[in-house]
Amino acid sequence: MAQTPPLSTMALPYPSGPALVPPLSRKAKPTLVTQAALTPPLPLFSVALPLLSFGRQGPPHTPKGTAARLGLSLAWLCSRSLDCHDGLFHSDQGPAATAAGTECSRTLGCRCSAAPQHCATAHGRSRAALLTGRLPIRNGFYTTNAHARNAYTPQEIMGGIPNSEHLLPELLKKAGYTNKIVGKWHLGHRPQFHPLKHGFDEWFGSPNCHFGPYDNKVKPNIPVYRDWEMVGRFYEEFPINLKTGEANLTQLYLQEALDFIRTQHARQSPFFLYWAIDATHAPVYASKQFLGTSLRGRYGDAVREIDDSVGKILSLLQNLGISKNTFVFFTSDNGAALISAPKEGGSNGPFLCGKQTTFEGGMREPAIAWWPGHIAAGQVSHQLGSIMDLFTTSLSLAGLKPPSDRVIDGLDLLPTMLQGHIIDRPIFYYRGNTLMAVTLGQYKAHLWTWTNSWEEFRQGIDFCPGQNVSGVTTHTQEEHTELPLIFHLGRDPGERFPLRFTSNEYQDALSRTTQVIQQHQKSLVPGQPQLNVCNQAVMNWAPPGCEKLGKCLTPPESVPEKCFWAH
Repeated sequence: MAQTPPLSTMALPYPSGPALVPPLSRKAKPTLVTQAALTPPLPLFSVALPLLSFGRQGPPHTPKGTAARLGLSLAWLCSRSLDCHDGLFHSDQGPAATAAGTECSRTLGCRCSAAPQHCATAHGRSRAALLTGRLPIRNGFYTTNAHARNAYTPQEIMGGIPNSEHLLPELLKKAGYTNKIVGKWHLGHRPQFHPLKHGFDEWFGSPNCHFGPYDNKVKPNIPVYRDWEMVGRFYEEFPINLKTGEANLTQLYLQEALDFIRTQHARQSPFFLYWAIDATHAPVYASKQFLGTSLRGRYGDAVREIDDSVGKILSLLQNLGISKNTFVFFTSDNGAALISAPKEGGSNGPFLCGKQTTFEGGMREPAIAWWPGHIAAGQVSHQLGSIMDLFTTSLSLAGLKPPSDRVIDGLDLLPTMLQGHIIDRPIFYYRGNTLMAVTLGQYKAHLWTWTNSWEEFRQGIDFCPGQNVSGVTTHTQEEHTELPLIFHLGRDPGERFPLRFTSNEYQDALSRTTQVIQQHQKSLVPGQPQLNVCNQAVMNWAPPGCEKLGKCLTPPESVPEKCFWAH
């Protein structure tokens, strides 16, 4: 088998922070869809692989004029808290791998897509933005309990994705797609928020993070679902050894993806696979055969296993002869969680800080597109992108138009990926209900700066270890709305040297960003906040199917209360 080209041949310059769409396999090289700032509405997945696959000819009932009739399938591969400088893009994870997956990914992901996940700074919000194509401030995945706070969906949260939102799988159903989510949902765990009520036909995974183990008295262990019902719980039927890091979950998730693809191929049905794995989110885990194989410890082991899994998915698409009819996109929901590094977190390279912040280290994720025969291999784009763009781009691939009754923030990036067009657009960075920063072209303007409180910082909670930038990485919320701190990300991707207020360059950048901000805020209609109220009684005490397993637990008295979000 031919050797994959060295990574250096596909490296993208830091200045533009693009997304990579390199060859995912040695036969069909992925293209680096360089999204200079793939800002996810929560960083684009830690390690999730959204797979949008357009399989073969659709079934007879498929609507005319749709991609389903043309046979295009979609696969999103989405990871958790994975940065642009980890194993899928670099060869420093350990000895040269022989697995096809690892070699494929490396050719595939040599350059990172600067994707400032422009909707959010944490996983749940990022996923809500991804599946709706809308900023969390619009779709309700934010909190108003305190100023500029990150909120997500722990077990005690009462909210989730509103029924009023149109999720991508709901829309794809109209074009004859069969949709499956594998891995973490994170858009609400109560019955009304179940993914099968929002367009997915199948689900194997969990509603929340794999935190634990819990005692099932004060707090229940997180359930794992197959479709409508739970089939066990983490740390029980689905063990995770916190001491050794061993867990077989990634292998289970891989098999689910492979089986789904084979089944839809046999049915000649177009499909949408959302592969949302979370092995790189603390507590980090890997299967036995990958533990101890990386120079980066347990985190590197997890990355290598994901790398191998991606290779197996792409190999199957090729072996089934449907690779040219399947659009695959790999990304993450956030940048690396430096608070968990170095043992259970990645590195954000030259970028400032990490997950939970709106600095580049928290917002840039890998962005790799693969569609043999359509997207040229080994190319890098300097397009500023967001994970919300996957929503609109996927609809375009399926021959569908975005909903016209609401604002859609995601752009159709097909012109970028297929013709190399660059679309001029702003990226808005929110933290809770607060607009923290805006990127326009090469310039990023910070309206507020804040990492976390002095109280948390003194307890050892540090989102920017070793990266103190005076007046920028502040531990008090500092407002700069009158005179924003503006950085040129091409010359200064680490956001360390703000432009001088008196310079002509600053005044010109300020004038252009101010106009964009005013237009955005004038037309903004915030959604009803979903992440304000918590209640111990709504945790995963008795999920559907628990009675069949004898796993139902007794919930405490219902006491709704205001959620506390520390940062």
